[in-house]
Amino acid sequence: MSATPATPPPALRPYLTARHELLWDEADAFAAEHVAPRAVRMEAAPGRVERKVADLMAARGWFAVTVPAAFGGLGAGHVAKTTLVHRIARVSAAAAAILQASLIPVGALLHFASYEQKGRWLPRVADGSLLLSIAVTEPLAGGHIGGIETTAERADNQWVITGSKIHIGNSHLAGAHLVIARTAKAGASTSQALTAFMVEADRPGLSVPGHRAGLGLHGFSAGCLDLDHVRVPDDNVVGEIGQGLSVAQSSSILYGRPNLAAVSLGIHEAVVATTTARLKTRPRYRGTLSDLPVLRDRIGAMEARLRAGRILAYQSVHLLDQGLPCDADLINAKYLGHQWAAQSAQDSMELHGAHALDRDYVLQRLWRDIQYTYPPAGTGEVQRIRLADAAFDEDHIQWSERLAAEAAWARPDPTAA
Repeated sequence: MSATPATPPPALRPYLTARHELLWDEADAFAAEHVAPRAVRMEAAPGRVERKVADLMAARGWFAVTVPAAFGGLGAGHVAKTTLVHRIARVSAAAAAILQASLIPVGALLHFASYEQKGRWLPRVADGSLLLSIAVTEPLAGGHIGGIETTAERADNQWVITGSKIHIGNSHLAGAHLVIARTAKAGASTSQALTAFMVEADRPGLSVPGHRAGLGLHGFSAGCLDLDHVRVPDDNVVGEIGQGLSVAQSSSILYGRPNLAAVSLGIHEAVVATTTARLKTRPRYRGTLSDLPVLRDRIGAMEARLRAGRILAYQSVHLLDQGLPCDADLINAKYLGHQWAAQSAQDSMELHGAHALDRDYVLQRLWRDIQYTYPPAGTGEVQRIRLADAAFDEDHIQWSERLAAEAAWARPDPTAA
């Protein structure tokens, strides 16, 4: 399945170095050899968490694609990250979700952890021995960070964490979770009320209920964490006490949103490829369905959306790699990337007629999987409100700019091959 050439399309060349193109080829080869055969099995057994693909990606160091070489990572930056997630998502959005979900807490450590903490956690991410999750969402609060009820109370030189988290990507694979908990009393300002903690998966009191398959992304676990008086030491606090909101928000904008844009792009390309292949081979009158102007009009609209989504996804992370303010661009890439891919998936379902309803046909998986890039990192309504802030010049916090200076040492070398 290929909606784009084996090599990157010309429109992406301004954003890609030789190193990016090598990663593009490596990801395509990996997806063809290791992901495609497993994608069918993942659909056939939706209640099973896919571990082998995670192990294979970890062995390649991809969970540390943005981690500097000083900590064992690839130090390749955000365009490289988008390339890996995008190319894998073309074949399996679930496999891409495993990769992108662990990259978010890695970003939080890069920006907020102390040097000692980076040295403790990141080399293990780089060598593949540790996957991470970020645990923010809760059963009642949902994505409303200010409504977090999980608490962390000081006890001597330890913290005792109690609460529940839900929709946690890689909940069943992660060896450690970056948990956002409330450390201030009720009524305190949200901006100072939350703190981030690294919580190892084997800490007493931490439990992960059994995996339950959802609508799509079969093989990817996005489950619950239950924390019952889980004790962690002081040196597991990431950032300053009361800085948890900043950890969560910046990670969502700089990593979560572009990651989801990359997943949407991969699904979008697969949708277009699947649809054009069907129309070109389905006989109708003296030709095929692809000869009918009414259908070509629908395909033209799908192709227009795909090309625009591709540019948005790569241009935004290119700006991020350059250390330029681009929060709104990252938000827009996530918002429109999902919207356009979902519209194309719905169009494709209609163009396929009853064939789209066949259980084993790939389009059904693509339609289900694209639903998963809407809620995380803020729904469409949230994205539009943030974009309105930018329109009124009220987006006062630019995480891309604020964190660029301190992360300059980690920025990829544009001349690297």
